[in-house]
Amino acid sequence: MSTVDDQRSEAAACDPEATGAVLAALSAAMRAVTLGSSLDRVLHQLAESARNLVGARYAAIGLPEPEGDEFARFVTAGMGDELVEQLGPLPRTHGLLDAMLTDPSPFRTADITQDPRFRGWWPAAHPQMRSFLGVPIVSAGDIIGAFYLTDKQGEREFSAADESAVVLLASHAAIAIDQARLFEDSRELGLVQERGRLARELHDAMSQSLFSLQLSAEAAGRLLETDPAAAAEQVATVRAIAGRLAAELRTTVDGLRPADLERDGLVAALGAQLTLAGRAHDVPVEIDAGELPELDPDDEHQILRIAQEAVTNALRHAAASRVRVMIGTEAGPDSAGDALVLRVTDDGRGFDPAARAVRARRLGLTSMNERAASVGGSLTITSAPGRGTTVELRVPR
Repeated sequence: MSTVDDQRSEAAACDPEATGAVLAALSAAMRAVTLGSSLDRVLHQLAESARNLVGARYAAIGLPEPEGDEFARFVTAGMGDELVEQLGPLPRTHGLLDAMLTDPSPFRTADITQDPRFRGWWPAAHPQMRSFLGVPIVSAGDIIGAFYLTDKQGEREFSAADESAVVLLASHAAIAIDQARLFEDSRELGLVQERGRLARELHDAMSQSLFSLQLSAEAAGRLLETDPAAAAEQVATVRAIAGRLAAELRTTVDGLRPADLERDGLVAALGAQLTLAGRAHDVPVEIDAGELPELDPDDEHQILRIAQEAVTNALRHAAASRVRVMIGTEAGPDSAGDALVLRVTDDGRGFDPAARAVRARRLGLTSMNERAASVGGSLTITSAPGRGTTVELRVPR
């Protein structure tokens, strides 16, 4: 029997019509890949293409698990949904099914039941099959799966031309399968990254506002009977925070920047949001804003979130009596050039930034570091018990 490469060349040189049919089948499979179809969809396309290519009644593609005797995927063509359901679980990699996954050479026979590797049992609903053509799918020297075709229609067995056509299809199907797997992996990675991004966004955008809302509502409840005017001020603060929280939630879910950042710019959004947070906690937050360089909209978004998280930590955890926020441009150390600097300083109780338990409990510290890296900057936290905390973001120009 010829090698896979020899058969591929023979099919291409000797039967242009068959080669054209193979290329059409490959084109359909690759189109499914470029459209971002799932691996199962690509496998269905390839199985159906192989079945039509050689006139088989049934076709299947099996991709084995890396270890064990099971298929990770086993996709059929020519069987209705009802029949597939009656057949039950996926077959195991045994007999001729396994043989196609251990030897790169194709195999065909007029009667599968006469082969010594055939294991003579099928589920009750399984159709009886005789003629068989099996072709391994090889990628980078490894067998990653196989085509299984049975019952050549109108003929007693599959021909050498059929075998060559499926060998050619299999050699290129490996590319389609690898690409579909990459698409699935990238989609999964994208989902993981998106979940992480949304976790950071929801934590950074919502936690400060929700805590401020709770404090203001509690203050209003305490003042309601003794000082109605002061209670009304707290209720107004609750109303303002609730309105901003609703807007933040909408824009976060939509993947947009905060509405006031989009409308008013970074400095104004910092002033409005941080002052409101300080008012809810009854702690003054001073804003010192200098001239800022032109910033990418997403960078503005990340810087705002870092400032919010740093101020929230000072208000919630530090028991600070004053918080100061500075943002502007400063010369770098040793004439390293100008940098955008955000510095949040409080006079609170302080903590040990290197303590692993602190970072494990506070998603916000991790979030600030990730956001700093996303804008090409570095984040430094300077603190010690009883000595306050300074959070500094430095982004080189």
